[in-house]
Amino acid sequence: MLLALSMCIFSACDDDRDLNPVIKEPTAFYINTPAIANSLIDLANSDKIVLTAKSQPNYGFPTYVNYKVIVSLNADMSNAVELDQIFRSGEMEIDGNTLASALTNMECDQKGKEEADFPMTIPVYLQARAYMVPSGSNDEVEGTSIVSTNVVTLSQVYLEYSLPAVHAPEDLYIVGKFNGWSWADGALTMVHTYDGRSADDSKDVFWHMVYIDNEQGIKFNKVKNWDDGTEVGYNQLNSITGDLASEIVDNGGNIASSVGGWYLMIVTTTVSGRDILYDVQFNKPQVWLIGVLMGGWDELMGEPFSVPETADGDFVSPEFTLSVPGNDTDGCVRAYVKIPGFDWWKSEFMVFDNAIVYRGTGGDQERVGGEAGQHLYLNFTKETGSIK
Repeated sequence: MLLALSMCIFSACDDDRDLNPVIKEPTAFYINTPAIANSLIDLANSDKIVLTAKSQPNYGFPTYVNYKVIVSLNADMSNAVELDQIFRSGEMEIDGNTLASALTNMECDQKGKEEADFPMTIPVYLQARAYMVPSGSNDEVEGTSIVSTNVVTLSQVYLEYSLPAVHAPEDLYIVGKFNGWSWADGALTMVHTYDGRSADDSKDVFWHMVYIDNEQGIKFNKVKNWDDGTEVGYNQLNSITGDLASEIVDNGGNIASSVGGWYLMIVTTTVSGRDILYDVQFNKPQVWLIGVLMGGWDELMGEPFSVPETADGDFVSPEFTLSVPGNDTDGCVRAYVKIPGFDWWKSEFMVFDNAIVYRGTGGDQERVGGEAGQHLYLNFTKETGSIK
């Protein structure tokens, strides 16, 4: 009985070892040289370039392995870039457009090339990286990565300029202390100025009224998040101008105010090469009425709206001195901010159903009436308003 029990214990231990194999660290891993390696490869007309592993790296047992391709302009693989494509087998079909875009970026960033320097014929150097993954996952198992021992040379790669054109941002969004730095809750969408965008999309003019405090400040971005690295703070501004430019200060990279308060913030975006420049004006926070209520259509007539002292306060118009029915013949309520270089109606807006609606690049807005003695109230943080 003792002998039989001992045999069972040893058998169980052996089974445990089989179910929990020890990962062996591979010491070598090779990729094959493609047959086209010494031919002229025109990436603009190549759907794919196939790179193959001679065998799976030896981890001591069969396992799931992912592969990625590493690219360099240098034979010693210095300044190499790993492509985003993931391959689940040792046959790596590199997308021609992906490779062309990566190489163009590398020529521009690493060797100072410009669009006028293309097309060009260059040698390209490739390696592959392999790593273990759990079944059905692309998550890399820590400590299992190995780069191919050999380097494959593509001796003649014909490369056209392959980067997409850079355009001015479609939108800009502002966050700061005023909304708890939340992109999801209360981030301000900057307003397009009518006729502010150039025909070739290389320039645009945005604006918004914004409260900039003297403790934390604000930042803005072309997307509503922090994760893409394109957020713009004080150090990313190309220039700071405007009536109140002297009040704008750097606060840990944020755009802050030395005094705290409201600003008419105007952002001009301009494409320069592959960079986007942000020239920002910080002007007095003035809102104006125009038309029959003000006795004419000249800009900046009468008095501007009163300005609140807090981020959640209302701008309040001068009292309406007469009633207007809300049509072009007998008069209506029309409001705007003044963007230097643009007519008033290119930055006008009105309140509909208690919400501020900006004309932006759209057509003429509906007409709104008002009664003598009323005021127009505007909350630019909440984007709400009323006539009462």
